[in-house]
Amino acid sequence: MFRTLSVTALAGVIAFAQVAQACTGIQLVAKDGGVVAARTLEFGTDLKSNVLVIPAGTAMTGSLPDGGAGVRYTTKYGMAGANGADMTVIIDGINDQGLYVGLFYFPTSASYAEATPENASRALAPHEYGTWLLGNFATVEEVKANFDKVVMVPVVVPLLKQVAPVHVVVHDRNGHAVVIEPTDHKLKLFDNPLGVMTNSPTFDWHMTNLRNYINLTPNDVGQVEIGQVELGQVELGQVKLGEVKPGQVKLQQFGSGSGMHGLPGDFTPPSRFVRAVAFSQAAPASDTAAQAILQAFHILNDFDIPLGAVRETAEGVRIPEYTTWTAASDLKNLRWYFRTYDDQSIRSVDLKAALAASGGKIRVIPMASEQPVTNVSTNFK
Repeated sequence: MFRTLSVTALAGVIAFAQVAQACTGIQLVAKDGGVVAARTLEFGTDLKSNVLVIPAGTAMTGSLPDGGAGVRYTTKYGMAGANGADMTVIIDGINDQGLYVGLFYFPTSASYAEATPENASRALAPHEYGTWLLGNFATVEEVKANFDKVVMVPVVVPLLKQVAPVHVVVHDRNGHAVVIEPTDHKLKLFDNPLGVMTNSPTFDWHMTNLRNYINLTPNDVGQVEIGQVELGQVELGQVKLGEVKPGQVKLQQFGSGSGMHGLPGDFTPPSRFVRAVAFSQAAPASDTAAQAILQAFHILNDFDIPLGAVRETAEGVRIPEYTTWTAASDLKNLRWYFRTYDDQSIRSVDLKAALAASGGKIRVIPMASEQPVTNVSTNFK
């Protein structure tokens, strides 16, 4: 009864609205050494994402606020991943060296450098930064040494009719990760030992906030005794047997999951950050990177926003935000996987095969498709 406007009908209404604030990213490491970086992307309208395949040797130019040309470079590495707003940029993807980059919304926190004649030759739009990283660097160590060799300047995204406020997470095939944020009009870098990413506020704030949840554990509490007992006898999580004495009570959990009691369940960035840490750290290591990909999609199911559960207001209209697509990257085997709101089937792009078939040109692979439903009524065993 709440849904009064379709997603398609809303697209024209909210083209200018700031409506993507709920992306969540995690990292998993498999027993075979494979590293998986995975994330959700939430928006309130069709982002017009497709898969871009960009070969090594492609000439790229950064944008300036006045429409002029910024930093110019030629990609050293081939890459593939999702774009947005029909632009020749990758907002989530990998390169042929096993480097992953993901752009996440950073509302109320992002601040960009002013474009000047002095910095124009090394300037680019925020939404172009991830493509620059993938095109030029192979490892997180290289990124750390060069991340601020360019400047982000405020360039409007035509589809959004605004500058996209973003920050960036970078992973490599060795399991290293960093976060890069534009604050105080310059780029700042943080090591990301847990590989988790959400949105505002700043990354260091999220890491500090984790101290509020150090009690969380995947292990059940079990049975406890409370009441008139000697000091030091009550230890939560330990089962104590024997007769119940006067003034004592034995309490048993209702069911499994008591160790995670108090885990925040809402869709705000701080709550999602805590949940992402809890679930990714609790996940048993998969045997292979391919298995870790499936594990990552399962974990991110918990962050999937159904249409209508989160709504923002633009021009007096309530806008339902939803998970438009979810992606996972295998940095060992160089494969990028995705599923969309309209098709939950997992599809993959083998980067080496895609680059080999590209003919040295930028290629586009459509992401849009319809959900297949298989009739198994007579598939008797």
